[in-house]
Amino acid sequence: EEHRFIVAEQLRLRHFEHSGIILEPAGRNTAPAIALAALHATARGDDPLLLVLAADHVIQNQANFIQAVRQAIPQATSGKLVTFGIVPHAPETGYGYIRQGKVVSEYAFQVAAFVEKPDLATAQVYLDDGSYYWNSGLFMMRASVWLAAIEICRGDILAACVAAWEQGSVDGEFLRVDKDAFAQCPKDSIDYAVMERLASSKDTLPPGVVIPLSAGWSDVGAWDALWE
Repeated sequence: EEHRFIVAEQLRLRHFEHSGIILEPAGRNTAPAIALAALHATARGDDPLLLVLAADHVIQNQANFIQAVRQAIPQATSGKLVTFGIVPHAPETGYGYIRQGKVVSEYAFQVAAFVEKPDLATAQVYLDDGSYYWNSGLFMMRASVWLAAIEICRGDILAACVAAWEQGSVDGEFLRVDKDAFAQCPKDSIDYAVMERLASSKDTLPPGVVIPLSAGWSDVGAWDALWE
């Protein structure tokens, strides 16, 4: 909420049309944020694709990124949860990894596993193996698919977000969710809440696929990354 005027001004300067800027009264991590976006996207009976991006990541090769997004569209349209896996160029210990499984299409693989941040020796094994990608935290899915997945995995998060959304208000181009209701929402990331359960869960979750991405990506998560 405190960044609302910065966001609105940046959208205006770049001439981006939008359907409203959703304001969070408090940070609750990415799973609730995506749930709010999905509730907004489906409010009028539509079911669009959501491209979930982190505002503080750097993507230097935009052409490659756009190509990967286009490759993801058929997978997300068909009801899959798509994540973009960064093709690693070094044994990085600061990222989690995604292991690819069976081939789904020319550009996509099943998600076989999400792996926690490794030590250096393990990261080198992942790099040499060739079937591991850095976990970018970038995703694509239908709005309804996300709502169904979060209901299965974290119904408490969805219930809090629904209450906050239904009790919210419109303030010009800003969509304000109810502060008290959203304060009751548990904090959790999309990875822990849903994505890491895709490969091993027996729940009726949507299939998870990974699209390899080589686009000069960085999450600028450390001083050495900022220097680069």
